[in-house]
Amino acid sequence: MSSDEGQQLSLLQGFTAPAAPRGKSAVAAHLPVARVIIDSPLPHLDRPFDYLVPEEYDDDAVPGARVKVRFAGREQTAFLVERRAASDSPARLLPLVKVVSAQLVASAEILALAAAVAARYAGSTSDVLRSAVPPRVARVEKEFDATVPSATVPAATDTDTDPAAPAAASGRTHQSNLYDRYANGASFLSRLAAGESPRAVLVTLGGYGPDGWPAELAEAVHAVWAAGRGAVVVVPDQRDLVRVEAALRNRIGPEAFVRLTAEDGPTPRYRSFLKLLHGQVRVAVGTRSAAYAPVQDLGLVCLWDDGDDSHSEPRAPYQHARDVLLLRSELQGCGLLIASASRSVESQRLVDSGWAQSLHADRSTVRRLAPRVLHSADTYHVEREPLTHQVRIPPVAWRAAREGLQRGPVLIQVARTGFSPALACQDCREPARCRHCAGPLAQSGRGSAVACRWCGRPEHTWRCPSCAGGRLRSTVSGAARTAEELGRAFPGAVVVSSSGDHILDEVDDSPRVVVATPGAEPVAVSGYAAVLLLDGNALLGRESLRALESTLQRWFNAALLARPASAGGVVVVTADDDAAAGHLVRWDPAGSAVRELALRSELGLPPAVRYAALTGSLEALASFLDGLDLPTSCRVVGPTSVRLPVGPAAAGPRPGQQSTAGSHRTLLFFRYRDAAAVLGALRARRASLSARRTTEPVHVRVDAVEML
Repeated sequence: MSSDEGQQLSLLQGFTAPAAPRGKSAVAAHLPVARVIIDSPLPHLDRPFDYLVPEEYDDDAVPGARVKVRFAGREQTAFLVERRAASDSPARLLPLVKVVSAQLVASAEILALAAAVAARYAGSTSDVLRSAVPPRVARVEKEFDATVPSATVPAATDTDTDPAAPAAASGRTHQSNLYDRYANGASFLSRLAAGESPRAVLVTLGGYGPDGWPAELAEAVHAVWAAGRGAVVVVPDQRDLVRVEAALRNRIGPEAFVRLTAEDGPTPRYRSFLKLLHGQVRVAVGTRSAAYAPVQDLGLVCLWDDGDDSHSEPRAPYQHARDVLLLRSELQGCGLLIASASRSVESQRLVDSGWAQSLHADRSTVRRLAPRVLHSADTYHVEREPLTHQVRIPPVAWRAAREGLQRGPVLIQVARTGFSPALACQDCREPARCRHCAGPLAQSGRGSAVACRWCGRPEHTWRCPSCAGGRLRSTVSGAARTAEELGRAFPGAVVVSSSGDHILDEVDDSPRVVVATPGAEPVAVSGYAAVLLLDGNALLGRESLRALESTLQRWFNAALLARPASAGGVVVVTADDDAAAGHLVRWDPAGSAVRELALRSELGLPPAVRYAALTGSLEALASFLDGLDLPTSCRVVGPTSVRLPVGPAAAGPRPGQQSTAGSHRTLLFFRYRDAAAVLGALRARRASLSARRTTEPVHVRVDAVEML
């Protein structure tokens, strides 16, 4: 082994230290040891390593900087965590190869947050830092001073802090009454403005217009910004990001915040990151990676719609933005606001435990601001229209759409995109599958050829393997087919579709029918005259622990876009489940969350408890669990066989799934008080097996929302 291929401390304990490397510069006189975290996905490398600081890099090798080190004979990128006077390693240390950048991109606060997130999800700190710190763009760094970022931030103007100042002076309108419609709302804002750090969960009643939820988030941000503190706002997707940006421009001005999203590309994202790092702005808004924004003097973190799947990171350790912000609120002592149209079970647990307070409207305010909600399958309508259960759009929904078109736009929410995304045998109702990959057959348009949704092969001579029938029928109507049918039903109306790759952001107030899939509903300028929620049984019938919760989330998000009942706004929901539809009819998202949390607690299911999913072969799982020190209260379920994807999905495993054949899964359910011990044991076990490489890897996911 050559002298420049030195190994690290744990591998050389008890051996003679290697000779000092030749041809290197002198070591720094002050704090000569640099402790770094190597950017590596290997679990056994998830710990700090010590290196020497050459004298030439003494000024630039500061905690938080990017560096290059030699590890196992190769150069690796790392983050410098700490400068020390001495190392506790018995081995002779290698010097840093170079300091890539003196920008302190991994501050002490972000490093602590990354370590906490990794511990919560049994992952690696370097994996979290990969999400937290954007890729370096050298030419952008030239725009900033490479010294220690200044803690000085622009002060708010008198117009910003004085409520009596004219709004026109700053081009903004004051909306301090937005939180007055919620219980505890006014006190929440006043505490933020006073420099305190309250934590709250908001069920909003603002879906569109100047009083919508983006304005509510902007009002909370303004309260801390005007007091000289910073804020972070995290939203699920680009459409929500655009709306929040518009609200912030109106409330604090266009130069007072930056956006952080990977959609902008590396250069704008890194420039915004460095602006925050150097204190040029103190408000950040963006998608899930913005949860780590290096905002100075952080006073508030906000999250919109925590039940949205987009908040879950698709890469290891698969952290959820809600948990990242919860940890950050605890570590940095800042305020927290989780806002949504519905309420997730996880948020309800925060309220029940007293960790956060509830911001919600009383019944009189709900009746004044919410639309009228009708359930097509209730006793009243079924008795008068017996065929309600046999049609996709019941008569009450048709009437609501027809009358709504006389007053403005009408929104129709459907479960699936496409034309006929699922086909079945006309005779025996057996689902139609591709002969080559067993994928579902679908039809992209009327008169188009039937083809497989997975491999794309056309199927011209399909025969049912059960009854040999050759006729196909549609089992699900997609957004395109629904729009076509409505175009014939309302010949004088304009029908538009918003789904898939063609998503509309906004529509005007002219009469039209808008057919959209969940999450793709455009915002009407003055609200929809009517909203029809179709395919409720399909949404509720999904095999998922969160089927009810996610369905109500989609319903409330769409219903919030309707006008108030006083302005003629009406919502019609089509579903046979009276309990699920009843929460929407009563406009009681908090009640639904309370009921669901009580059921989960009784059954010992998340989020009443935490859980970890271990996926791998039977042999690998047995080796992983053998000797694993788990509390006696930890409940082990499995192993059970995992249904692996086939067709195009087999080219890349979904998050939490192994791509090898014969995989199995074991679930570990444990109490919150035992979480640190269980997750610590899982991390240690992963690191031990990774270092030995004696078995196949075991995939570990913690609190994955889609696995149950």
